[in-house]
Amino acid sequence: MTEEAKLPSDWTRAVLAPCILKLVQARTETYGYQLIQDLGSQGLPGIVGGTVYPVLNRLEAEGRLRSEWRQGSGGPGRKFYSITPEGETWLRETTGAWQNFTARVSAVLTLEGNLA
Repeated sequence: MTEEAKLPSDWTRAVLAPCILKLVQARTETYGYQLIQDLGSQGLPGIVGGTVYPVLNRLEAEGRLRSEWRQGSGGPGRKFYSITPEGETWLRETTGAWQNFTARVSAVLTLEGNLA
């Protein structure tokens, strides 16, 4: 098992919504299975549909994603997702907040010596 596969699930849950939005934004539009593959290839392996699809539904209900069903060619139809302007704004704000937060956590975790 790789180090990446050992990430605590609560860490993954905390960042899954913005990661999904960023991947949708990067592809312009995509579907659930492709997102699961993209999460794995970007260093977040082992995330399953039962975790991703509720997040997609929530993001859509919040107006951050829109979806469209399309007939598959030689297979079942797929629900394609694209990011909304509201999703773009939320992603930008959340990314800034996340970067600020992780910088603070890194400062604490790399603290050397004793606190006075």
